[in-house]
Amino acid sequence: MTPSDILRNWKTIAVVGLSPKKFRPSHGVSEYMKSQGYRIVPVNPGHTEILGEKCYRRLEDIPEPVEIVNIFRRSEEVAPVVDSAIQIGAKAVWMQEGIEDQASAQKARSAGLEVVMDRCILKEHRRLR
Repeated sequence: MTPSDILRNWKTIAVVGLSPKKFRPSHGVSEYMKSQGYRIVPVNPGHTEILGEKCYRRLEDIPEPVEIVNIFRRSEEVAPVVDSAIQIGAKAVWMQEGIEDQASAQKARSAGLEVVMDRCILKEHRRLR
């Protein structure tokens, strides 16, 4: 499945590392995706609400199905996020630009998840037009 297929097929995105700071890439990217009709579920233990959405401490706390887990964390922090994505039954793990973890990607694929690494979800969405 291509990144475009992922974006066409699934609309609920849990954003791990979503910042409330407007100048941070995670904020701008998530705000854009929300404006394009995607359901954004913030995951950041330091906050209760971001982008007008209830914020969760961890993926396992989200009470609704999550399709895409969009990761805005350093590459060395990806492994536990991928483990959580597998545990909650996510469909895809998306690591933003500059984020790569081959071992975690393989683990996710082996568990049946689609994986995108080192690509911006906003830029990929704009290519759909």
